[in-house]
Amino acid sequence: MIQLLIHAPTPASLERARRNAANLKKADPQAAVEIVANAGAVAAALDDPHPTDEHLLLCQNTLTATGAQAPEHLQTVGAAVLHIAQRQHDGWAYMRA
Repeated sequence: MIQLLIHAPTPASLERARRNAANLKKADPQAAVEIVANAGAVAAALDDPHPTDEHLLLCQNTLTATGAQAPEHLQTVGAAVLHIAQRQHDGWAYMRA
C-alpha cells in the first residue's frame, strides 16, 4: 500500500498538496495520504477549508506561535518536523508540495 506524506509549509504549497492528495486518492483509493501543514500554510488552511482536509494535519507549534486555534474538525500534530521524521522512519514516502 502506498503511504505518502505531503509537506506544505506555504499557502501555495498547501494548494498543490491538496491537489496532489486528491489526485492520489483518485488514482489509488487505498493509498494512505497525509498533508502536514506548518508555517504559512497553517493560516491558509484555517482560512480556506477544502474537501481534502480529512487528510490534513496542522502543526501545533505554528498554531501556538501565531495564537491560532484549530477547529475541532482538523487534526494537529505537536511538531511538524517530528511528525515528518517519524513517518519517514516508519517507511512513508515524503513529498514537498
